[in-house]
Amino acid sequence: MVDAPVLLAARSLGLGDFVTGVPALRALESAFPGHTRFLAAPAWYGELIEHAGLNWSVVPTDPLRTPSWRGPAPELAVNLHGRGPQSTDALLALAPEELWAHECGGLASAARAPWPGPVHDARLWCALLEWYGVSTDPEDLRWPWPGPTDVSEHTVIVHPGAASVSRQWPPLLFARVVRYLGGLGFRVLLTGSAEERATAEQVAGAAGSAKTSVLAGRTDIDRLVRLVANARLLVCGDTGVAHVATAHGTPSVRLFGPVPPSLWGPLVDTDLHECLWSGRRGDPHADRLDPGLAALTVDEVCRACDRVLRSTEHLRSRHRQRHTMGR
Repeated sequence: MVDAPVLLAARSLGLGDFVTGVPALRALESAFPGHTRFLAAPAWYGELIEHAGLNWSVVPTDPLRTPSWRGPAPELAVNLHGRGPQSTDALLALAPEELWAHECGGLASAARAPWPGPVHDARLWCALLEWYGVSTDPEDLRWPWPGPTDVSEHTVIVHPGAASVSRQWPPLLFARVVRYLGGLGFRVLLTGSAEERATAEQVAGAAGSAKTSVLAGRTDIDRLVRLVANARLLVCGDTGVAHVATAHGTPSVRLFGPVPPSLWGPLVDTDLHECLWSGRRGDPHADRLDPGLAALTVDEVCRACDRVLRSTEHLRSRHRQRHTMGR
């Protein structure tokens, strides 16, 4: 396939998983500058790689499947997907000369890193690389500035959807927050996937917003990243778009339910973000609303929006300048 030695990493997951994996991918770039680097991942990760300023080629791959591969076996394969055994076996099928992965199946191995238990996702994958001797910085999460777009500092993005029902705050409650933010004079845009469009329209209808405020299902990943990067505030649940706000220093209010912010909240620029959590843990993949998330009230969310808007009025430009100069 190529003359240079090949490094293949696997991370075929979602938007937030990509963002939290960026520090590990950057560490691998620094540790293996002479390797040709491939990432087994969804094809749409290609746009995210450009936004993050990374130098990897995507090998389109479905989760837990062996990547389609031609040519000699990779010199090194790195499992950044999970602890296995399926994700590890998918890479072993390529017969790499060396495989970096966590222990799996309850069987310890001298060649595998121990699973650390509950830890922030960015720290988890950096710790894996550290175990194999690679220097990392789990807080290396910021992305280059993508430039202006057609939203302004008077635009707030509300993202009411999430990958599982347990992490979806009720649409009628989101609608009251949208109405409140609109009353403050902000233009409110509702984002989401095509599957989340009905939810976004329900929020807009209950809030009395014009349909043109609903962008769910109408933006590709590039457009979504640019919208978040330029917005004044993001309001969302524990979902992938929140991590884009971390990457671009966009102030945010995040509603956590079954999983605490210590595992999926922002690691950097915490003065720009407010995470609301009742303190209860639950099943992040359940098919019913998590009781802890249900306990969060509209008043709590609106007060958090006020606090973040006030506290970040003068910080936003400083953080944006840092991001622009940093990469």
